[in-house]
Amino acid sequence: MSGVVTESPAAERALERAWQLAPTGVGGVPARVGEFVEIAKPRIAVMVLVAVTVGYGLGCEDNWRIEPWLHAMLGVALAATAASAFNQLLERRTDALMPRTANRALPTGRLASRDVLWFGLVSAAAAIGDLALFTNLTTVLLTIASIVLYSLVYTLLKPRSALCTAVGAVPGALPILLGWTAAGGSLTGAGLTLFAIMFLWQFPHFLAIAWKYRDQYAAAGLKMLPQGGARVVGILATTYALALIPVSLLPAEQGLAGNLYGATALVLGLWYAAAALGFARRGTDLAARRLLWVSLVYLPVLLSVLLIDHWRLLQ
Repeated sequence: MSGVVTESPAAERALERAWQLAPTGVGGVPARVGEFVEIAKPRIAVMVLVAVTVGYGLGCEDNWRIEPWLHAMLGVALAATAASAFNQLLERRTDALMPRTANRALPTGRLASRDVLWFGLVSAAAAIGDLALFTNLTTVLLTIASIVLYSLVYTLLKPRSALCTAVGAVPGALPILLGWTAAGGSLTGAGLTLFAIMFLWQFPHFLAIAWKYRDQYAAAGLKMLPQGGARVVGILATTYALALIPVSLLPAEQGLAGNLYGATALVLGLWYAAAALGFARRGTDLAARRLLWVSLVYLPVLLSVLLIDHWRLLQ
């Protein structure tokens, strides 16, 4: 970890709790199960599974088979759980320094480090085994790459360089491609377009989050933002949002969807770019929150219309 982080007495006590070898045991079995559920970050997992479903629905054409889809969902969900567990295990010290994460199970000692490690290992093994049995080699290899990139490369890069955001965007964009390959799609053309849409969408989204929590990240020694302040961050967010517009229109050109999707993608893209430009011009926390909100509306609407319009063309 680069740089020197000044720790308060309260933070030092939190760090001591983070290194405990045994959990407190408060609350019994139901509470411990709840802690492991939180380690899996269920709200993020829902969006991951939506992306997998969209990718599978686009990749299978009109041959939707329930069993491979369910196994793709299960395998990717377990992989996301494993990556989250490893990430939180490696970041338990920095998590203790930030109010937004200080109450997690590892910094507070509600779960032991060794238990979270085993939870991650078992989840990863189950994910790889399930996908190997019920999908294909491409999906398995991409899943392994996703776990490694997020839990090791991205996590370890965060204290060292703002490039961590670009690295983290790769596993963040893979779920839709994993659904696509699980349905038999190839790593060319439309599959890569789906990946590119997810990849570019993340930058304005993550930059807005990083700006919102910039003081906490800085106090924990995490380099989530480029140097240059709000203007530079806003210009980057706007650049990525603008780049997303032509890329998001490609599915219509590639025959995955029709005019309904194309019009929706254009309107959503312009809206997203306008929100990013607003942040670039104002540089305020309010503008960053608005950009974050727009990003959270943009993606589910875009993916839903893409899948609906795709199925409409198949009729």
